[in-house]
Amino acid sequence: MPAYTPFHPRLRQHSLSLALLAVCTLSPAAQADDAFAVDSPTMTGDWGGLRTDLANKGIDIQSTYLGEVASNRHGGYDKSHATRYADQFTLGAAIDLQKLFGWQNAQAMIQLSNTNGDSLNDDRISDPRAGSLSAAQEISGNGSITRLAELWISKGFFDGALNIKGGRFSYGDDFAVEDCLFENLAFCGSQPGNYVGSVTQGPVSTWGARIKYTLSDELYAQLGVFDVNDRYGDNNNGFKLNGAGTQGALIPVELVWSPTLGKLPGEYRVGYYYSTAKADDLYKDADNQPAAVTGNDYRRDDSQHGWWLIGKQQLTTVNGDASRGLTLYANISGFDAATTEVDSFQKLALVYKGPFDARPTDTLGLAVARLHASKQYLRNARAANADDGLSYDDADYVPEQHSEYDIELNYGIQATQWLNIRPNLQYIAHPGGVREVQNAVVAGLQFQSTF
Repeated sequence: MPAYTPFHPRLRQHSLSLALLAVCTLSPAAQADDAFAVDSPTMTGDWGGLRTDLANKGIDIQSTYLGEVASNRHGGYDKSHATRYADQFTLGAAIDLQKLFGWQNAQAMIQLSNTNGDSLNDDRISDPRAGSLSAAQEISGNGSITRLAELWISKGFFDGALNIKGGRFSYGDDFAVEDCLFENLAFCGSQPGNYVGSVTQGPVSTWGARIKYTLSDELYAQLGVFDVNDRYGDNNNGFKLNGAGTQGALIPVELVWSPTLGKLPGEYRVGYYYSTAKADDLYKDADNQPAAVTGNDYRRDDSQHGWWLIGKQQLTTVNGDASRGLTLYANISGFDAATTEVDSFQKLALVYKGPFDARPTDTLGLAVARLHASKQYLRNARAANADDGLSYDDADYVPEQHSEYDIELNYGIQATQWLNIRPNLQYIAHPGGVREVQNAVVAGLQFQSTF
């Protein structure tokens, strides 16, 4: 995996151009703590020692940028070629409260996020009458907004065996966590947050608490409670702190096992969530009849639930060097078919770090995913079309959604410790699960930088 570990970023294109120019003009004599030095972990360096001084006092300033370009090269709903750009910049600080105030085994985090740009899926890949099941750019879809992404404190007890975290953060920060090493949304981040309305996904945050108990060096269990509030995701509520609009509580539970198998690290997660918030049924009205036919409002179901099985296992090394080698990723998840457009998800991915001796931190990745639309959603579309006597070419036709298949091949170039450039090629079969839409080929490019 690359040296850079993304935590949802964004800046502006002129900053990206400056970073790329810096890579091309670096002096070989530059020190690792100098700005733009190849071996520096951050683009801006150590700020003349100030950054190290702050870290020694417990304040670790963190700033990252992620830019994503996607261009449709073939197929899709609208075959006219277009290129879309989206980006995300984050600025924050991880605070060691033990160093800063002497509060033993306590940490805090504050982070702001700015997102911008457009989604290629919205006007080129997917039928706009159906919408998308995934996205060629995983950061697109949040609109142009600055928001509070994290504001929390955690405290350890009993020599760290018990840890309690509370404040503003997203469900995906702690539960069903996966590495984000691809541009397509199907391969990036906590998947329940991508499909389930009551689950928050960064950079959107909500009030929540998480209790984690370490059972052994390799095993821990955790339980969470999160506020379900659609208003937190609105573009005019980036800094909303009050709980007005709360609809219920989301309660996830998860068991995480991190073994070393054959001297190679792995991580395995099994989890379940339950939401007490009401959610619109995808098919039935209050009388259990098809709402698309009766014209009545869709009924409000009393709860949502779902589960996940996630695995990550390094399979090989390179000449005994465990920092290089092949890692396998897998995910099988199930969501509430009555209220969630995507009711099941499966993913397999392979990432090879250090494919060449001369490029020991580069990565080569290949991933495949299947997103299955809920049968209730399909029943609703069929009922609506049959009642109105519509076919696919009619403007008011409700597209029938089945399964979408996403494939991505990418190569991550670790240009410096602080800059990763990842060109990729994506193949999207049945975009949005609509079989009438031609399979699409998308060329993508990611830029990830730590400032």
